[in-house]
Amino acid sequence: MTPDEFRRHGHAMIDWIADYQARIESFPVLSQVKPGEIRASLPVNAPAHGEQFEAMLKDVENVILPGITHWQSPNFFAYFPCNASGPGILGDLLSSGLGVQGMLWSTSPACTELETHVLDWLVPMLGLPEKFLSSNTGGGVIQDTASSASLCALLAARERATNYTSNQKGCDGRIVAYASNQTHSSLQKAAMIAGIGVSNLRLIEVDEKFAMRPEALARQIEADKRAGLLPCLVCATVGTTSSNGMDPVAEIARVCREHNLWLHVDAAMSGTAALCPEFRRLQNGVELADSYCFNPHKWMFTNFDCDCFWVADRKALIQTLSILPEYLRNQATESGEVIDYRDWHIQLGRRFRSLKLWFVIRHYGIEGLQHHIRQHVRLAQVFAHWVREDEDFELAALVPLNLVCFRHKGGDAVNQSILDRLNGSGDLFLTHTKLDGKLTLRLCVGQTNTQERHVDRAWKRICEEAGRVAAA
Repeated sequence: MTPDEFRRHGHAMIDWIADYQARIESFPVLSQVKPGEIRASLPVNAPAHGEQFEAMLKDVENVILPGITHWQSPNFFAYFPCNASGPGILGDLLSSGLGVQGMLWSTSPACTELETHVLDWLVPMLGLPEKFLSSNTGGGVIQDTASSASLCALLAARERATNYTSNQKGCDGRIVAYASNQTHSSLQKAAMIAGIGVSNLRLIEVDEKFAMRPEALARQIEADKRAGLLPCLVCATVGTTSSNGMDPVAEIARVCREHNLWLHVDAAMSGTAALCPEFRRLQNGVELADSYCFNPHKWMFTNFDCDCFWVADRKALIQTLSILPEYLRNQATESGEVIDYRDWHIQLGRRFRSLKLWFVIRHYGIEGLQHHIRQHVRLAQVFAHWVREDEDFELAALVPLNLVCFRHKGGDAVNQSILDRLNGSGDLFLTHTKLDGKLTLRLCVGQTNTQERHVDRAWKRICEEAGRVAAA
Protein backbone atom coordinates (compact mmCIF):
# COMPACT_ATOMS: atom_id res chain seq x y z
CA MET A 1 0.00 0.00 0.00
CA THR A 2 1.63 3.22 -1.14
CA PRO A 3 1.44 6.44 0.90
CA ASP A 4 -1.12 7.83 -1.56
CA GLU A 5 -3.25 4.68 -1.32
CA PHE A 6 -2.96 4.76 2.46
CA ARG A 7 -4.11 8.38 2.47
CA ARG A 8 -7.15 7.60 0.31
CA HIS A 9 -8.15 4.49 2.22
CA GLY A 10 -7.40 6.18 5.54
CA HIS A 11 -9.81 8.99 4.71
CA ALA A 12 -12.45 6.38 3.84
CA MET A 13 -11.90 4.56 7.12
CA ILE A 14 -12.06 7.73 9.21
CA ASP A 15 -15.27 8.67 7.39
CA TRP A 16 -16.70 5.23 8.14
CA ILE A 17 -15.84 5.51 11.85
CA ALA A 18 -17.32 9.01 12.06
CA ASP A 19 -20.49 7.80 10.33
CA TYR A 20 -20.66 4.79 12.66
CA GLN A 21 -20.48 7.04 15.70
CA ALA A 22 -23.21 9.25 14.26
CA ARG A 23 -25.60 6.30 13.70
CA ILE A 24 -24.62 4.10 16.62
CA GLU A 25 -28.00 4.49 18.32
CA SER A 26 -29.69 2.86 15.31
CA PHE A 27 -28.13 -0.55 16.11
CA PRO A 28 -29.23 -3.10 18.74
CA VAL A 29 -26.85 -2.51 21.63
CA LEU A 30 -26.33 -6.25 22.21
CA SER A 31 -25.45 -8.17 19.06
CA GLN A 32 -28.36 -10.32 17.90
CA VAL A 33 -26.38 -12.91 15.89
CA LYS A 34 -26.39 -16.63 16.75
CA PRO A 35 -23.23 -18.59 17.63
CA GLY A 36 -21.26 -19.41 14.48
CA GLU A 37 -23.21 -17.01 12.28
CA ILE A 38 -20.29 -14.66 11.60
CA ARG A 39 -17.88 -17.47 10.72
CA ALA A 40 -20.45 -19.06 8.41
CA SER A 41 -20.55 -15.86 6.38
CA LEU A 42 -16.77 -15.82 5.84
CA PRO A 43 -14.91 -17.69 3.09
CA VAL A 44 -13.56 -21.08 4.14
CA ASN A 45 -10.07 -20.32 2.82
CA ALA A 46 -7.93 -17.19 2.80
CA PRO A 47 -7.75 -15.35 -0.54
CA ALA A 48 -4.97 -16.44 -2.87
CA HIS A 49 -4.69 -12.93 -4.30
CA GLY A 50 -4.94 -9.52 -2.71
CA GLU A 51 -8.33 -7.83 -2.58
CA GLN A 52 -9.43 -4.23 -2.93
CA PHE A 53 -9.75 -2.15 0.24
CA GLU A 54 -13.29 -1.19 -0.78
CA ALA A 55 -14.28 -4.89 -0.61
CA MET A 56 -12.85 -5.14 2.90
CA LEU A 57 -14.75 -2.08 4.08
CA LYS A 58 -17.95 -3.44 2.54
CA ASP A 59 -17.53 -6.68 4.51
CA VAL A 60 -16.98 -4.68 7.69
CA GLU A 61 -20.42 -3.17 7.11
CA ASN A 62 -22.19 -6.36 6.06
CA VAL A 63 -20.40 -9.12 7.99
CA ILE A 64 -18.64 -7.63 11.00
CA LEU A 65 -21.09 -4.93 12.11
CA PRO A 66 -23.99 -7.33 12.82
CA GLY A 67 -21.68 -9.21 15.20
CA ILE A 68 -20.70 -6.14 17.20
CA THR A 69 -22.02 -5.42 20.68
CA HIS A 70 -21.89 -1.65 20.67
CA TRP A 71 -19.83 -0.76 23.71
CA GLN A 72 -19.76 2.89 22.66
CA SER A 73 -23.53 3.17 22.43
CA PRO A 74 -25.00 5.70 24.86
CA ASN A 75 -27.52 2.94 25.71
CA PHE A 76 -24.77 0.58 26.92
CA PHE A 77 -25.24 0.27 30.69
CA ALA A 78 -23.68 -3.18 31.20
CA TYR A 79 -20.59 -4.35 33.10
CA PHE A 80 -18.42 -1.29 33.62
CA PRO A 81 -17.89 1.20 30.78
CA CYS A 82 -15.08 0.75 28.31
CA ASN A 83 -15.45 4.15 26.76
CA ALA A 84 -13.54 5.65 23.89
CA SER A 85 -13.32 9.15 22.46
CA GLY A 86 -12.17 10.95 19.34
CA PRO A 87 -8.83 12.08 20.77
CA GLY A 88 -8.17 8.61 22.18
CA ILE A 89 -8.87 6.95 18.82
CA LEU A 90 -6.60 9.41 17.02
CA GLY A 91 -3.84 8.88 19.57
CA ASP A 92 -4.10 5.13 19.03
CA LEU A 93 -3.99 5.65 15.27
CA LEU A 94 -0.81 7.68 15.65
CA SER A 95 0.71 4.94 17.79
CA SER A 96 -0.08 2.39 15.10
CA GLY A 97 1.30 4.69 12.43
CA LEU A 98 4.59 5.17 14.24
CA GLY A 99 4.77 1.45 14.96
CA VAL A 100 7.45 1.71 17.63
CA GLN A 101 8.32 -0.98 20.15
CA GLY A 102 9.14 0.73 23.42
CA MET A 103 10.64 -2.09 25.48
CA LEU A 104 13.74 0.00 26.27
CA TRP A 105 14.33 3.73 26.57
CA SER A 106 16.80 3.43 23.69
CA THR A 107 14.25 1.76 21.36
CA SER A 108 12.23 5.01 21.37
CA PRO A 109 13.02 7.58 24.08
CA ALA A 110 9.77 9.50 23.48
CA CYS A 111 7.71 6.36 24.16
CA THR A 112 9.25 6.00 27.62
CA GLU A 113 9.54 9.64 28.62
CA LEU A 114 6.01 10.62 27.58
CA GLU A 115 4.62 7.69 29.55
CA THR A 116 6.59 8.65 32.65
CA HIS A 117 5.49 12.27 32.32
CA VAL A 118 1.79 11.53 31.78
CA LEU A 119 1.76 9.10 34.71
CA ASP A 120 3.35 11.86 36.82
CA TRP A 121 0.64 14.28 35.60
CA LEU A 122 -2.02 11.92 36.88
CA VAL A 123 -0.68 11.73 40.43
CA PRO A 124 -1.83 15.24 41.44
CA MET A 125 -4.83 15.02 39.09
CA LEU A 126 -6.12 12.06 41.14
CA GLY A 127 -4.88 13.27 44.52
CA LEU A 128 -2.47 10.34 44.84
CA PRO A 129 0.52 10.45 47.21
CA GLU A 130 3.74 12.05 45.97
CA LYS A 131 5.66 8.83 46.63
CA PHE A 132 4.13 7.53 43.37
CA LEU A 133 5.96 10.20 41.35
CA SER A 134 8.95 9.15 39.26
CA SER A 135 10.90 11.98 40.89
CA ASN A 136 10.44 10.17 44.20
CA THR A 137 11.00 6.51 45.08
CA GLY A 138 8.11 5.23 42.99
CA GLY A 139 6.69 5.78 39.56
CA GLY A 140 3.96 4.74 37.16
CA VAL A 141 3.66 2.53 34.11
CA ILE A 142 0.88 1.70 31.66
CA GLN A 143 -0.24 -1.93 31.85
CA ASP A 144 -2.82 -3.49 29.55
CA THR A 145 -5.43 -4.13 32.26
CA ALA A 146 -5.89 -4.09 36.03
CA SER A 147 -5.47 -7.88 35.92
CA SER A 148 -1.85 -7.44 34.87
CA ALA A 149 -1.31 -4.70 37.44
CA SER A 150 -2.60 -6.95 40.24
CA LEU A 151 -0.37 -9.79 39.05
CA CYS A 152 2.70 -7.53 39.09
CA ALA A 153 1.82 -6.29 42.57
CA LEU A 154 1.42 -9.87 43.79
CA LEU A 155 4.74 -10.92 42.27
CA ALA A 156 6.56 -7.98 43.87
CA ALA A 157 4.88 -8.70 47.21
CA ARG A 158 5.81 -12.38 46.95
CA GLU A 159 9.45 -11.54 46.30
CA ARG A 160 9.65 -8.96 49.07
CA ALA A 161 8.16 -11.42 51.55
CA THR A 162 10.65 -14.15 50.58
CA ASN A 163 13.63 -11.79 50.39
CA TYR A 164 13.65 -12.22 46.60
CA THR A 165 14.26 -15.97 46.70
CA SER A 166 11.00 -17.38 45.28
CA ASN A 167 11.94 -16.26 41.76
CA GLN A 168 14.94 -18.58 42.04
CA LYS A 169 13.60 -21.48 44.08
CA GLY A 170 9.88 -21.33 43.37
CA CYS A 171 7.04 -21.22 45.88
CA ASP A 172 6.88 -23.66 48.78
CA GLY A 173 3.14 -23.54 49.48
CA ARG A 174 3.51 -21.20 52.47
CA ILE A 175 2.87 -17.86 50.74
CA VAL A 176 -0.63 -16.43 51.18
CA ALA A 177 -2.45 -13.32 49.95
CA TYR A 178 -5.75 -11.68 50.86
CA ALA A 179 -8.71 -10.05 49.15
CA SER A 180 -12.41 -9.74 49.87
CA ASN A 181 -14.95 -12.21 48.51
CA GLN A 182 -16.14 -9.38 46.26
CA THR A 183 -12.70 -8.76 44.71
CA HIS A 184 -12.36 -9.19 40.95
CA SER A 185 -11.67 -12.75 39.81
CA SER A 186 -8.36 -11.62 38.27
CA LEU A 187 -6.82 -11.98 41.74
CA GLN A 188 -7.52 -15.70 41.63
CA LYS A 189 -5.88 -15.94 38.22
CA ALA A 190 -2.93 -13.93 39.54
CA ALA A 191 -2.55 -16.41 42.40
CA MET A 192 -2.49 -19.24 39.86
CA ILE A 193 0.09 -17.58 37.62
CA ALA A 194 2.28 -16.44 40.52
CA GLY A 195 2.50 -19.99 41.83
CA ILE A 196 0.83 -19.14 45.13
CA GLY A 197 -2.25 -21.19 44.35
CA VAL A 198 -5.91 -20.31 44.59
CA SER A 199 -6.28 -22.06 47.95
CA ASN A 200 -3.67 -19.67 49.36
CA LEU A 201 -5.70 -16.62 48.31
CA ARG A 202 -7.84 -15.90 51.33
CA LEU A 203 -11.21 -14.34 50.48
CA ILE A 204 -12.23 -12.22 53.44
CA GLU A 205 -15.89 -11.70 54.38
CA VAL A 206 -17.59 -8.38 53.72
CA ASP A 207 -20.04 -6.22 55.65
CA GLU A 208 -23.53 -5.07 54.70
CA LYS A 209 -21.97 -2.53 52.31
CA PHE A 210 -20.07 -5.34 50.51
CA ALA A 211 -16.78 -3.94 51.84
CA MET A 212 -13.98 -6.02 53.34
CA ARG A 213 -14.07 -6.38 57.14
CA PRO A 214 -10.65 -5.28 58.47
CA GLU A 215 -11.12 -7.18 61.72
CA ALA A 216 -11.79 -10.40 59.78
CA LEU A 217 -8.68 -9.72 57.71
CA ALA A 218 -6.57 -9.28 60.83
CA ARG A 219 -7.88 -12.51 62.34
CA GLN A 220 -7.10 -14.48 59.18
CA ILE A 221 -3.57 -13.08 58.93
CA GLU A 222 -2.87 -13.94 62.57
CA ALA A 223 -4.23 -17.47 62.11
CA ASP A 224 -2.09 -18.01 59.02
CA LYS A 225 1.05 -16.80 60.76
CA ARG A 226 0.38 -19.14 63.69
CA ALA A 227 0.08 -21.96 61.16
CA GLY A 228 3.57 -21.18 59.85
CA LEU A 229 2.40 -19.53 56.63
CA LEU A 230 3.90 -16.41 55.04
CA PRO A 231 1.40 -13.60 54.30
CA CYS A 232 2.57 -11.23 51.56
CA LEU A 233 -0.19 -9.05 50.05
CA VAL A 234 -3.63 -7.60 50.65
CA CYS A 235 -5.69 -6.27 47.74
CA ALA A 236 -8.19 -3.57 48.68
CA THR A 237 -10.78 -2.66 46.08
CA VAL A 238 -12.17 0.82 45.50
CA GLY A 239 -15.32 -0.01 43.54
CA THR A 240 -15.96 -3.76 43.35
CA THR A 241 -17.36 -5.12 40.10
CA SER A 242 -20.59 -6.52 41.48
CA SER A 243 -21.77 -3.62 43.58
CA ASN A 244 -19.18 -0.80 43.53
CA GLY A 245 -18.40 -1.63 47.13
CA MET A 246 -15.63 0.44 48.70
CA ASP A 247 -13.14 -1.36 50.91
CA PRO A 248 -11.97 0.75 53.90
CA VAL A 249 -8.45 1.38 52.62
CA ALA A 250 -7.18 3.24 55.69
CA GLU A 251 -8.22 0.51 58.13
CA ILE A 252 -6.88 -2.23 55.86
CA ALA A 253 -3.63 -0.29 55.55
CA ARG A 254 -3.20 -0.29 59.32
CA VAL A 255 -3.50 -4.07 59.36
CA CYS A 256 -0.94 -4.29 56.55
CA ARG A 257 1.48 -2.02 58.39
CA GLU A 258 1.18 -4.12 61.54
CA HIS A 259 2.10 -7.29 59.65
CA ASN A 260 4.44 -5.74 57.04
CA LEU A 261 2.27 -6.75 54.08
CA TRP A 262 2.17 -5.19 50.62
CA LEU A 263 -1.07 -3.22 50.13
CA HIS A 264 -2.32 -3.05 46.56
CA VAL A 265 -5.34 -0.83 45.83
CA ASP A 266 -7.40 -1.79 42.78
CA ALA A 267 -9.52 1.16 41.67
CA ALA A 268 -9.99 -0.05 38.10
CA MET A 269 -13.24 1.78 37.32
CA SER A 270 -13.93 4.03 40.27
CA GLY A 271 -10.44 5.51 40.43
CA THR A 272 -11.38 7.89 37.62
CA ALA A 273 -13.82 9.57 40.02
CA ALA A 274 -10.82 10.83 42.00
CA LEU A 275 -10.36 13.43 39.27
CA CYS A 276 -13.10 15.22 41.24
CA PRO A 277 -11.90 16.20 44.73
CA GLU A 278 -15.32 15.54 46.27
CA PHE A 279 -15.06 11.81 45.49
CA ARG A 280 -11.53 11.24 46.81
CA ARG A 281 -12.87 10.40 50.27
CA LEU A 282 -13.90 7.01 48.84
CA GLN A 283 -10.22 5.99 48.79
CA ASN A 284 -9.00 7.59 52.00
CA GLY A 285 -5.84 5.79 53.06
CA VAL A 286 -4.42 5.40 49.56
CA GLU A 287 -1.36 7.31 50.78
CA LEU A 288 -0.45 4.14 52.70
CA ALA A 289 -0.61 1.84 49.66
CA ASP A 290 2.42 0.13 48.14
CA SER A 291 0.77 0.07 44.71
CA TYR A 292 -2.33 1.44 43.04
CA CYS A 293 -4.05 1.06 39.68
CA PHE A 294 -6.98 2.44 37.73
CA ASN A 295 -8.18 2.05 34.15
CA PRO A 296 -8.51 5.16 31.98
CA HIS A 297 -10.00 2.76 29.43
CA LYS A 298 -13.01 2.26 31.69
CA TRP A 299 -14.26 5.75 32.53
CA MET A 300 -11.69 8.28 31.32
CA PHE A 301 -12.47 8.25 27.59
CA THR A 302 -9.23 6.47 26.66
CA ASN A 303 -9.88 3.54 24.37
CA PHE A 304 -8.85 0.05 25.41
CA ASP A 305 -6.29 -0.97 26.59
CA CYS A 306 -4.83 1.37 29.19
CA ASP A 307 -4.30 0.65 32.90
CA CYS A 308 -2.21 3.04 35.00
CA PHE A 309 -0.20 1.28 37.70
CA TRP A 310 1.94 3.00 40.32
CA VAL A 311 4.33 1.67 42.93
CA ALA A 312 5.78 3.45 45.93
CA ASP A 313 9.08 1.56 45.63
CA ARG A 314 10.02 0.96 42.01
CA LYS A 315 13.16 -0.94 43.05
CA ALA A 316 11.02 -3.74 44.49
CA LEU A 317 9.10 -4.09 41.22
CA ILE A 318 12.18 -3.90 39.01
CA GLN A 319 14.12 -6.37 41.14
CA THR A 320 11.18 -8.77 40.82
CA LEU A 321 10.77 -8.57 37.05
CA SER A 322 14.14 -7.59 35.58
CA ILE A 323 16.08 -9.96 33.35
CA LEU A 324 18.84 -8.53 31.16
CA PRO A 325 20.08 -10.84 28.41
CA GLU A 326 23.04 -9.71 26.34
CA TYR A 327 20.95 -8.76 23.31
CA LEU A 328 19.12 -6.09 25.37
CA ARG A 329 22.22 -4.51 26.86
CA ASN A 330 22.92 -0.93 25.81
CA GLN A 331 24.75 2.13 27.08
CA ALA A 332 21.67 4.01 28.26
CA THR A 333 20.48 1.08 30.37
CA GLU A 334 23.94 0.51 31.84
CA SER A 335 24.13 4.19 32.84
CA GLY A 336 21.16 3.82 35.19
CA GLU A 337 19.85 7.20 34.05
CA VAL A 338 16.79 5.93 32.18
CA ILE A 339 13.67 3.87 32.77
CA ASP A 340 13.34 0.62 30.84
CA TYR A 341 9.68 -0.26 31.19
CA ARG A 342 10.27 -3.86 30.17
CA ASP A 343 11.25 -4.32 33.85
CA TRP A 344 7.89 -3.03 35.09
CA HIS A 345 5.53 -5.66 33.68
CA ILE A 346 5.24 -9.20 32.33
CA GLN A 347 5.73 -8.72 28.61
CA LEU A 348 8.91 -7.52 26.94
CA GLY A 349 7.39 -5.66 24.00
CA ARG A 350 5.18 -2.64 24.51
CA ARG A 351 3.15 -0.23 22.42
CA PHE A 352 3.12 3.56 22.57
CA ARG A 353 -0.05 3.61 24.71
CA SER A 354 0.67 6.92 26.41
CA LEU A 355 -0.09 8.82 23.18
CA LYS A 356 -3.83 8.22 23.42
CA LEU A 357 -3.85 9.08 27.14
CA TRP A 358 -1.87 12.26 26.41
CA PHE A 359 -4.31 13.22 23.66
CA VAL A 360 -7.32 12.64 25.92
CA ILE A 361 -5.97 14.71 28.82
CA ARG A 362 -4.95 17.56 26.51
CA HIS A 363 -8.24 17.53 24.59
CA TYR A 364 -10.57 17.57 27.61
CA GLY A 365 -8.35 19.21 30.20
CA ILE A 366 -8.90 18.48 33.88
CA GLU A 367 -12.07 20.57 33.97
CA GLY A 368 -13.57 18.80 30.97
CA LEU A 369 -12.89 15.37 32.44
CA GLN A 370 -14.39 16.42 35.77
CA HIS A 371 -17.51 17.73 34.02
CA HIS A 372 -18.25 14.38 32.36
CA ILE A 373 -17.57 12.34 35.51
CA ARG A 374 -19.89 14.55 37.55
CA GLN A 375 -22.58 14.27 34.89
CA HIS A 376 -22.41 10.48 34.90
CA VAL A 377 -22.58 10.34 38.69
CA ARG A 378 -25.52 12.76 38.70
CA LEU A 379 -27.44 10.67 36.16
CA ALA A 380 -26.85 7.50 38.17
CA GLN A 381 -28.10 9.23 41.30
CA VAL A 382 -31.23 10.35 39.44
CA PHE A 383 -31.84 6.76 38.32
CA ALA A 384 -31.32 5.52 41.89
CA HIS A 385 -33.93 8.04 43.07
CA TRP A 386 -36.45 6.66 40.58
CA VAL A 387 -35.80 3.14 41.88
CA ARG A 388 -36.28 4.24 45.50
CA GLU A 389 -39.58 5.93 44.66
CA ASP A 390 -41.01 2.97 42.74
CA GLU A 391 -43.09 0.49 44.73
CA ASP A 392 -42.09 -2.47 42.53
CA PHE A 393 -38.30 -2.01 42.64
CA GLU A 394 -35.65 -1.70 45.34
CA LEU A 395 -31.97 -0.80 45.56
CA ALA A 396 -29.72 -3.74 46.34
CA ALA A 397 -26.61 -1.76 47.35
CA LEU A 398 -25.40 1.74 48.10
CA VAL A 399 -24.84 4.03 45.10
CA PRO A 400 -21.62 5.93 45.83
CA LEU A 401 -20.88 6.77 42.18
CA ASN A 402 -22.25 5.69 38.81
CA LEU A 403 -23.36 2.07 39.33
CA VAL A 404 -26.91 1.32 40.42
CA CYS A 405 -27.67 -2.20 41.65
CA PHE A 406 -31.42 -2.77 41.81
CA ARG A 407 -34.04 -5.47 41.47
CA HIS A 408 -37.74 -6.04 41.06
CA LYS A 409 -39.38 -7.20 44.25
CA GLY A 410 -41.00 -10.08 42.37
CA GLY A 411 -37.94 -12.33 42.74
CA ASP A 412 -35.18 -13.87 40.63
CA ALA A 413 -37.39 -15.24 37.84
CA VAL A 414 -39.01 -11.87 37.32
CA ASN A 415 -35.68 -10.06 37.25
CA GLN A 416 -34.21 -12.57 34.82
CA SER A 417 -37.19 -12.18 32.52
CA ILE A 418 -36.93 -8.38 32.62
CA LEU A 419 -33.21 -8.61 31.81
CA ASP A 420 -33.74 -11.02 28.93
CA ARG A 421 -36.53 -8.93 27.42
CA LEU A 422 -34.54 -5.71 27.61
CA ASN A 423 -31.35 -7.16 26.14
CA GLY A 424 -33.29 -9.04 23.47
CA SER A 425 -34.97 -5.83 22.38
CA GLY A 426 -31.64 -4.19 21.55
CA ASP A 427 -32.86 -0.93 23.09
CA LEU A 428 -30.30 -1.08 25.90
CA PHE A 429 -27.88 -3.53 27.48
CA LEU A 430 -27.79 -4.41 31.18
CA THR A 431 -25.92 -7.12 33.06
CA HIS A 432 -26.58 -8.77 36.40
CA THR A 433 -24.90 -10.02 39.54
CA LYS A 434 -25.95 -11.77 42.72
CA LEU A 435 -26.04 -9.84 45.99
CA ASP A 436 -27.17 -11.49 49.22
CA GLY A 437 -28.01 -14.52 47.10
CA LYS A 438 -30.53 -12.63 44.96
CA LEU A 439 -30.31 -11.94 41.23
CA THR A 440 -29.65 -8.22 40.90
CA LEU A 441 -29.72 -5.93 37.86
CA ARG A 442 -26.85 -3.50 37.30
CA LEU A 443 -27.04 -0.18 35.45
CA CYS A 444 -23.74 1.65 35.02
CA VAL A 445 -23.67 5.16 33.56
CA GLY A 446 -20.30 5.87 31.99
CA GLN A 447 -20.33 5.84 28.22
CA THR A 448 -18.82 8.91 26.58
CA ASN A 449 -22.03 10.14 24.92
CA THR A 450 -24.66 8.98 27.44
CA GLN A 451 -27.03 11.82 28.25
CA GLU A 452 -30.05 12.27 30.50
CA ARG A 453 -32.45 11.24 27.73
CA HIS A 454 -30.74 7.84 27.47
CA VAL A 455 -31.02 7.18 31.21
CA ASP A 456 -34.63 8.39 31.20
CA ARG A 457 -35.50 6.05 28.33
CA ALA A 458 -33.72 3.16 30.03
CA TRP A 459 -35.89 3.56 33.13
CA LYS A 460 -39.04 3.76 31.04
CA ARG A 461 -38.12 0.61 29.14
CA ILE A 462 -37.33 -1.21 32.40
CA CYS A 463 -40.73 -0.27 33.78
CA GLU A 464 -42.45 -1.28 30.52
CA GLU A 465 -40.89 -4.74 30.52
CA ALA A 466 -41.60 -5.15 34.22
CA GLY A 467 -45.24 -4.40 33.49
CA ARG A 468 -45.33 -6.96 30.68
CA VAL A 469 -43.73 -9.62 32.88
CA ALA A 470 -46.27 -8.92 35.62
CA ALA A 471 -49.14 -9.12 33.10
CA ALA A 472 -47.85 -12.44 31.79
